Amino acid sequence: MRVIGIDPGTISIDLCGLADGQLFLDAAIPTELALADPAAFVARLIAAGPLDLVAGPSGYGLPLTRGHDLSDDALRLALLAAPEEGGGIGHLGTLLRALAASPLPVVFTPGALHLPTVPEHRKINRVDLGTADKVCATALAIVEQAARRQCPLRDVSLILLELGGAFTAAVAVAGGQIVDGIGGSSGPIGIRSAGALDGEVAFLADHVTKALLFTGGAAAVAGDAVVDPDAFADPTSTRQAVAWSAYLEGGCKAVAALTISVPRPAEIILSGRFARSASVYDAFAEQLRGIAPVRRLDGFAVVAKHAAQGAALIADGLAGGSNAALVDVLALRRAAGSVLDHLYVISPDDARRRIGL
Repeated sequence: MRVIGIDPGTISIDLCGLADGQLFLDAAIPTELALADPAAFVARLIAAGPLDLVAGPSGYGLPLTRGHDLSDDALRLALLAAPEEGGGIGHLGTLLRALAASPLPVVFTPGALHLPTVPEHRKINRVDLGTADKVCATALAIVEQAARRQCPLRDVSLILLELGGAFTAAVAVAGGQIVDGIGGSSGPIGIRSAGALDGEVAFLADHVTKALLFTGGAAAVAGDAVVDPDAFADPTSTRQAVAWSAYLEGGCKAVAALTISVPRPAEIILSGRFARSASVYDAFAEQLRGIAPVRRLDGFAVVAKHAAQGAALIADGLAGGSNAALVDVLALRRAAGSVLDHLYVISPDDARRRIGL
C-alpha cells in the first residue's frame, strides 16, 4: 500500500508518502517553485510510484472527488476564486488541474463544513470551519492521541489549534469526530491574515478580494515580516508587542470558544509551523493549561508539515490500509454538499455568480 498526502501551504507544498504505514517520502517544496512548474511537480509524484492513492491539495474542500471527476465547477468551489483570481494561493488551480489530468490516482478531500458530524446550526453563514488541510492535521492528532492514551479512536477528545505560516485556525473533536471549527479566514488573527473581518471593515474595504484575506495579520501590525517565531514571541517594540498579544490572545480565545462544543477536551493540541517554536508553544501552553493539558502535535515525519502527514493517513485509509478505521470514524465518505449551502446573508446563487458559476 503506497500513498502520498499533499499539504498546499502558503510557504511550502509538502509531500508525505507511506508504504504499508512506513514513511518513504518526506519533502517540502517552496510553494512558488511548485506552482511555477506543475508538470515537474506531477512528474515527481509519478516517479515515487507506483501509488495506490494521492490525497491532493483540496483548498476549502470537496466531498471525496476522484481526480478524473474534478469539474471546473468543483475546482471553483474548492478554491472559491473568481475567474480573474487565482485563489488564495496564486495559481494553485493550475496545479490542481495538472494533478487531475495526470495518470495519478488523486482524490480531493473534504473540509470541516462538508462533514455530517458538524451540526447544521454551526454551519450557518460559514464557509471556513477548517479547510481540507486542517481536517488532515486533525486526523493526525486523532491518531496520535488514540495511540498515546491507548484508547479507541471513538474515545478521542481534543481541540486542535493550528498556528500556520499565514492563518490561525482551530478544530474541535469529540468522540473521535470533528464537531466544530473556526477557520483561518473566519477566526483569530494569523501571521499574515487578519482572520475574521469586522463587517464594517468589509464594508469599508468595498471589494474584498482573495488577496485581502492574506493581509492585515500580525506581520502587518508588527510592521515587518514575521519570519522567526522565537523573535516574534519576544517583541522589542510597541508594535511588535501589540502584534504578539493579539496573536496569542486570539488563538486562546478560539480554543476557549470551542469548549462550548467540547466542554471537557482531553487535550489541547498545537500544530503548524509556528507551534514548532519553543517560545510560542510555551506561551500558548501557559495560557491554555487551565482548560486542558497542552501538547504539541508530534507527527512521524521530519520535513513534511502535519497536514501532509494527516493527508497520507487519510489516503492510506481510503485505499483500504491500516487507517481505514480513521476514515470511517471521521465519516469522510459521507461528506456532502457545497461550501455555499449554508449561506443566508447572501444567497448561494449570488455566491456562485461571484466565483463565475
